[in-house]
Amino acid sequence: MEPTNRILISVDVEEFDIPEEFGQQVSLQEKLEISRSGLQATLTLFEKYNVRATFFVTAYWAQHYPELVRQVAAKHEIASHAYYHSSFNDADLEGSRIALQEISGQTVHGFRMPRLRKVNMQALKDAGYLYDASVNPTWLPGRYNNWHLPRTVFKENNTWIIPSSVSPLIRYPIFWLSVKNMPLWITRHFSKQVLKKDNYLSFYFHPWELIDINAYTLPGYIRRISGQKMQRKMDGFLSFLQKQGTFCTHLDLLKSR
Repeated sequence: MEPTNRILISVDVEEFDIPEEFGQQVSLQEKLEISRSGLQATLTLFEKYNVRATFFVTAYWAQHYPELVRQVAAKHEIASHAYYHSSFNDADLEGSRIALQEISGQTVHGFRMPRLRKVNMQALKDAGYLYDASVNPTWLPGRYNNWHLPRTVFKENNTWIIPSSVSPLIRYPIFWLSVKNMPLWITRHFSKQVLKKDNYLSFYFHPWELIDINAYTLPGYIRRISGQKMQRKMDGFLSFLQKQGTFCTHLDLLKSR
């Protein structure tokens, strides 16, 4: 009997601070509310396709919407996206884990660094995490060059690493920017390659993508496909993925190994 493909969807819930990378200041309330509205749209989509996912949440955002975090935790995995999205120190690893556990009522096992920056693996282990999901094992100009890292789940410093999925050979990344900017048939093609080779697929996006962000000072490749357009794209992608395997959390994948 063929093993069932596992579909890992993860959502980075954070203060909407990406305009600040491009010189536009955004009020704190706006940063929080845009992600909240996008999260509501995300949960509606997930209900439609019965998605069970992992939500990497900043502790600071969670402290503003504790009831919503508990609503998410009733069905999904809660993991840490650090304490704040715009600043970080190693003490935030333990601090965010403890804060998220108190808010969600869940034990927090996973971590993802904002903007997928490099993580201090010893500090991560010392802070009590089981796994890290901060690796996109591809090349993205100005962001990261991770061609040398494994494509699939591996261990570093006795801690699990769950990379975002990239295709075999050319390492085409299946993540928010590629789904946003490329035709859906291309995403489906490379997703099938990944599932055939790896028996699982790990894809991540942000709730704020499901809100119209055309008014902000952002490059076209981030801003152009947003709001209803991105919701339609995500609907098509989730409809496709539902037929390819079983939706599960990052922790579910590790428990199955």
